[in-house]
Amino acid sequence: MRICIYTLVGLAVLIGSCFPAVAEGAVEDTWQQRQRDFREPPRQHQSRPLWFWNGPPTPEETATQMEGLAKIGYAGVAILPGGGKDNRGPGCPFMSPEYVKQYRAAADTAKRLGMKLCLYDEYWFPSGSAGGLLAQRHPEALGKRLDRVVWTVKGPERFERKLDLADGARLMGVVAVRDGGKLRVDLAPNVADGVLRWDAPEGDWRVQVFVCVPDGARGLVDYLDAESVGKFYDLTYEAYRKALGEHFGTTIDSAFYDEPTFHWIGGGRAWTPRFNETFQSRFGSSPVTLYPALWEDIGPDTAAARNALFGFRATLFSEGFIKTIADRLAQHGVPLTGHVDQEEIVNPVGLCGDLMKALEYQPIPGLDQIFKYGRGSKMYKIVSSAANNYDRTLVMTEVYGAEGRIAVDVLYREAMDQAAKGVNLFVPHAVWYDPSPGQVTFEPELSHRDPLYGPALPAYNQYIGRLQGLLQAPGRHVADVAVLYPIASLQAAYHFDGPLKPYDGGVVPEEADYMDVGERLALELRRDYTFLHPDVLGKKCRVEAGRLVLDNKVNREEFRVIVVPGMRAVNVATLQVLADFYRRGGKIVATTRLPDQAAELGKNDEVRRMICEIFGPEAYSPTPPAANANAAGGNAWFLKSPDAKSLDRVLKEAVPVGDVAFAPEPDTADAVGNFSYLHRVVDGRDAWFFANSSDRAIETTVRLRGRFEKLAWWDPHDGTIRPADAKVAADPAATAITNVTLRLPPVRSVFLVSEGE
Repeated sequence: MRICIYTLVGLAVLIGSCFPAVAEGAVEDTWQQRQRDFREPPRQHQSRPLWFWNGPPTPEETATQMEGLAKIGYAGVAILPGGGKDNRGPGCPFMSPEYVKQYRAAADTAKRLGMKLCLYDEYWFPSGSAGGLLAQRHPEALGKRLDRVVWTVKGPERFERKLDLADGARLMGVVAVRDGGKLRVDLAPNVADGVLRWDAPEGDWRVQVFVCVPDGARGLVDYLDAESVGKFYDLTYEAYRKALGEHFGTTIDSAFYDEPTFHWIGGGRAWTPRFNETFQSRFGSSPVTLYPALWEDIGPDTAAARNALFGFRATLFSEGFIKTIADRLAQHGVPLTGHVDQEEIVNPVGLCGDLMKALEYQPIPGLDQIFKYGRGSKMYKIVSSAANNYDRTLVMTEVYGAEGRIAVDVLYREAMDQAAKGVNLFVPHAVWYDPSPGQVTFEPELSHRDPLYGPALPAYNQYIGRLQGLLQAPGRHVADVAVLYPIASLQAAYHFDGPLKPYDGGVVPEEADYMDVGERLALELRRDYTFLHPDVLGKKCRVEAGRLVLDNKVNREEFRVIVVPGMRAVNVATLQVLADFYRRGGKIVATTRLPDQAAELGKNDEVRRMICEIFGPEAYSPTPPAANANAAGGNAWFLKSPDAKSLDRVLKEAVPVGDVAFAPEPDTADAVGNFSYLHRVVDGRDAWFFANSSDRAIETTVRLRGRFEKLAWWDPHDGTIRPADAKVAADPAATAITNVTLRLPPVRSVFLVSEGE
């Protein structure tokens, strides 16, 4: 038997499958070590900020600053070269000999101090330009976009037109469209020597020409092409490895990318020249006749066409950019983290394609919470759920930046809110090399030199060390509720040149309520949940005794009810799993709008048939039934207006005895901050995290489903551990319930941990 000691020193080990069955004595020893580490957190459990090199560094100043950061409890840093007046950064070109010299001085100092470096990939952000080197050395690897030209033709007519393609452009397709898109003809065979010649049949036709052209915005890489990304990798991560070899995988124990996105490309229309051939190879068919749906409605095939094209673009981003980098770094024992841009936007299709799928190959999924306390609250669970779906242990947050001179208690509020939603690796934003007036681009300046934060940071880092020490331990998340991630519907609604700027989501459909429903579950009803990606639902979930089981090796979850948020389109495979769940006694709650379109061509009728089976034969009537049931005990509810009251009512019908409940329900409706919780099982022991980030005191009885005779309070603010007064009872359904009184002052949190016999 073997056990893994989970520290940030061993990130690469921690990410792996490091907790098979462990002998009982070994588990007890591990928990005794956790108790010692909780009382006095070792440095490696504590936070590691971004360190902006916003001024020219020297080895002496670098050492002085790192020594000061170590004294206030930082376990390491991630050097971000940039910022300051006119974004002067370190005052030397990226990866120049002087730059490497200064970086080596930091790495040598980190090694001497027992600190670690997270390798921020390049100069400033977004990731993808290699500090300007990519445009200089590999202009062919820069980003591309998809353009469209439309000509109208009234047939019958002999149509002839020269296709003027710019240098570096590639013709992706020529499609003639009639009857509102229902008839689409591939005209590629009619193109010869750059001229389109076509005998148009009778009717009003729109000939659409699709061309992939060089864009090169901000000197960013073609995120969709692994070969191009490989060139970016060589100019950044590989260049660091060659220059700092003995530190790579040791002192440098992780890597970080920052804010890659499609929205910089003109109109957000990021594309890649090999799209068609790669699609053909993957799926055995050409995508060309689907291209008009990228801009317009083409009738009954619209949802399926957009899912095929935008879905594959999302796959190319996940595989081409993130997987390419993660796989190469893994060869050197360096796990990758980082985050895409604009995670809080409801529709991610025009930004990163698919926020959950983007993180499929990322060892440490990450998010960015800056600008304002709680701004990104609705998306925390999407990122942590991606970790749950793909069986990852760590969830990173870049937090606090650009919020101004926030109060010290906001440091704790943010940490509590995010930890209760599954975040467990905190990267404060930020420390600044030059903190003088006018040089700090984004306040706050979270270093030992700041008169407000300096005195508070040692206690903060102790607090974070205790949180990370418990929450990073590999284990499984416990929640009764799953929420289907509605990416098929978001892709079906999206099109290029939409009503909103790409930065704001392009197209945000009215029925897309999934973030609001998730927030209502977490912070109003206090029913924890996990978003399930449709691919994961179809490939990794099974129905077992009326429950939906996410069958991961480590994070194995069992859901008693699944919420299907508002959507217009859905994958047929997804509905097949839901129908099987319902037939075998499962509980399903749908909100706002029932889907009536398939994400696959020609299967709209199949979607409607299964929806009517689950929600009743009148599901699509003007007044659909509110509930449906079958003889096997399956139940389905449709809430057209899913407010807190109606959602609470059906969830109590679906799961009368919740995993965690509170009596009385804490009231934070008009408060600053929240009251929330997280439940995990680690090495056979249950651990609950209760977080009161609000400005109100909380006193309530926590009702835990199950019998827990021995419980202890672990206080992350001071490291004390004391017995909890637990009373075991039974509810009317004869289910064992453990009641524990919880009292939390404002901005305070606590763990409740079950203990061995």
